[in-house]
Amino acid sequence: MMNTPRPATGNPTPQRFPGFDVMGQARHWDAATTATVAARLDAPGELRFFTAEEADTARALCDRLLDQDEADRKKSRRRVPVVEPIDGRLADGLTDGWHYHDMPHDDVAWRRSLAALDADAEAEHGRRFHRLEPDQQDDLLSRIQRQASGDWHGLPAGHVWSLWTRYACTAFYAHPWAWEEIGFAGPAYPQGYKNLGLDARDPREVADHWPEYDPMARPGRPEL
Repeated sequence: MMNTPRPATGNPTPQRFPGFDVMGQARHWDAATTATVAARLDAPGELRFFTAEEADTARALCDRLLDQDEADRKKSRRRVPVVEPIDGRLADGLTDGWHYHDMPHDDVAWRRSLAALDADAEAEHGRRFHRLEPDQQDDLLSRIQRQASGDWHGLPAGHVWSLWTRYACTAFYAHPWAWEEIGFAGPAYPQGYKNLGLDARDPREVADHWPEYDPMARPGRPEL
């Protein structure tokens, strides 16, 4: 696929769905749905599972997986809280209900993998993972991903990668701000969607203003 040039908007991350407000749809939801979605906009609570050091590493990891550090660098995106929902799931034992036979339970796997990530960073750069430059973090993560079924600190690298991405993506895409980035109008209940099919939108949906823009097509960024 060809890399489409970044739109000349003056904004390094152009709004694909300008003016789109997911919470503006709340009038169509029932009370339980509205309360569930609105609660995700509350300020993150205190950590209950990760230590402060683990949270530093987890936040840097999730930033690289989701490119959220751009929100801090360029003030062009709102930062979706990711580590706190992951922390809450692990504290409450709310896993996906399964784990790979060659992996420990998710809580143990998260602690071991974060410690291993810091160990790699220390061995190679003399600093913990969250202290590295983004390109150094990307390099370490790319190497883990490329190992696939290979052993990484006593864990299968591909299954560690699955653990990280499953939890990070679930936390990110549960948040209304992430829905606004992708043009998702929120829960289908109780109103439903009536116009199904490619480029068939309901009245409450907004067209993508930059349909050919690839936000990942940035020089020097590895494919994670």
